[in-house]
Amino acid sequence: MRKNALLFVALLSAGLFNAAHADTLADIKSSGKITVGIDPTFPPYEFTDDKGEITGYSVAIMQSFAQQLGVKLEFQKTAFSGILPGLISGSFNAEGSSLNVTAERAKKVLFTVPYSKTVNGVLVRQSDAQKFSGAPITLEKLSGLRGAVKSTSVPEQLLKSFNETLKKAGKAPITIISVDTLDQTVSTLMTKRADFVFDDIAVLAPIVKKYPGKVAQAGEAGPSQWMAWATRKEDLSLNKAIGDHILAMQKNGALGALQKQYLGTTFTVPA
Repeated sequence: MRKNALLFVALLSAGLFNAAHADTLADIKSSGKITVGIDPTFPPYEFTDDKGEITGYSVAIMQSFAQQLGVKLEFQKTAFSGILPGLISGSFNAEGSSLNVTAERAKKVLFTVPYSKTVNGVLVRQSDAQKFSGAPITLEKLSGLRGAVKSTSVPEQLLKSFNETLKKAGKAPITIISVDTLDQTVSTLMTKRADFVFDDIAVLAPIVKKYPGKVAQAGEAGPSQWMAWATRKEDLSLNKAIGDHILAMQKNGALGALQKQYLGTTFTVPA
């Protein structure tokens, strides 16, 4: 009897838990608000502006989604390390921090349709832009050149891996100039101590705006990784609704407009 009673309680508890999370999308519509966990410290995707308001590329997409649902959007500031644990435990309806899509994370959560990608680009002086025409940029085009990067960064590690490939092919390596800050990489480029700057395209885009006619993004180089939000695995309807909205924004041009506004570039996200 005791075993049967314990089993009944366990099944009842599981049923109540599943019922609580059976249809988060319906709960959101019923309550009239969606609570979103976010770490607003990642410009230009999600950050806090001078007025103390949370803004950015991904934030604008989430705001559009909430508006389409006709519900109020409430952000719950959370340290990045607590985003996925908070999502899984039900601390908020959804998470709004940009996540690199990885197999390890996919074991725990369900990713939405991606809305962005992280990929590194090559920034050159405007006078040299013609030399890099054509995308993507091949390693052969970078062979023998001087590249400025931030020290201990992923772009620096990528240039080192590029050099290993160039060495195996019998090509001249890239001379890597490692400095402390982004501003220093640009200074190195403008004073002609470097032939190009290598960094994330979203990081380079504001530099192009800041120095119009002086620098230009020549193209992308190296591997890319998609960025998306995640929902709890059982929240299939919410996940689909978010994905459908992202794809609808892409179709009507709204997503491209936001990409241009916040990232300084445009790209097509996969369905």
